[in-house]
Amino acid sequence: MPKARIKLASNDISKINEVCDYIKDIAQKTGVSMRGPIPLPTKVLKLTTRKGPCGNGTATWQRFEMRLHKRLIDLGLDERALRLVMKVQIPEGLNIEIEMVED
Repeated sequence: MPKARIKLASNDISKINEVCDYIKDIAQKTGVSMRGPIPLPTKVLKLTTRKGPCGNGTATWQRFEMRLHKRLIDLGLDERALRLVMKVQIPEGLNIEIEMVED
């Protein structure tokens, strides 16, 4: 059975949860089968730099970290539900990817 696979990624987990809840509501209203949101592993990007601007002095370091949270939603293929999902207001900083998958 064909389905739409929706991948969400952002560094702010509240934005992802907000969009996931909105998609859940659409699935319930239209009666479409839905799997998810399935949490995928969080990618942690780390950057370590020296505090001193000239490179001399004590070896003190600053550590910066950014986390990328990901979710996966499988939605049954229904034209009406898919049209509603396409109209979802996507917050800034959230990446959304929709693809058709054959099971």
